[in-house]
Amino acid sequence: MEWNLVFFFNSILLGAGLAMDAFSVSLANGLSEPGMKRGRMCGIAGVFAFFQALMPMAGWICVHTVVQYFQSFEKCIPWIALALLGFIGGKMLLEGIRPQETAEVVSVSASVLLMQGIATSIDALSVGFTIAEYGFVMALVCALIIAAATFLICMAGLLIGRKAGTKLSGKASVLGGAILIAIGLEIFLTGIF
Repeated sequence: MEWNLVFFFNSILLGAGLAMDAFSVSLANGLSEPGMKRGRMCGIAGVFAFFQALMPMAGWICVHTVVQYFQSFEKCIPWIALALLGFIGGKMLLEGIRPQETAEVVSVSASVLLMQGIATSIDALSVGFTIAEYGFVMALVCALIIAAATFLICMAGLLIGRKAGTKLSGKASVLGGAILIAIGLEIFLTGIF
């Protein structure tokens, strides 16, 4: 892979797609604390961004330690990317389409925020497999772009949540799922052809 506009565009789309779960949670967090200060909002968005950057790098490192021993594994990466992003995207689409029960929202503690950060970014671990063809610097830049997109999207979610509630959370999951499926298809087609 080389440094070009497609790399940056895909990284931004990955960030947007992966951030949709965190966006939904941010909406709920914003709803639960209508008087939330900007510093707290930056902290919450920062936790989500941190985990969204950490997980792809962890996946990338796993692939590169495994690939050193199993070179034939590289041929499977487009298939793995398609399967993982298709599964995660499909799951997000279904979650966004299904009617959801309204739950009582409570204030977010540090431990709850940590769990939210991990839970909303665990799917980003699979991105490490999809960016395995990148060198370390490119993978790191991709992870940082994902983190920046996540931070901005979560800040928007917190702001909207403070004002409008969680009415958009289902649509965010649908959009995120569609983006992840599209990226999975692009990685697959590029890797195979």
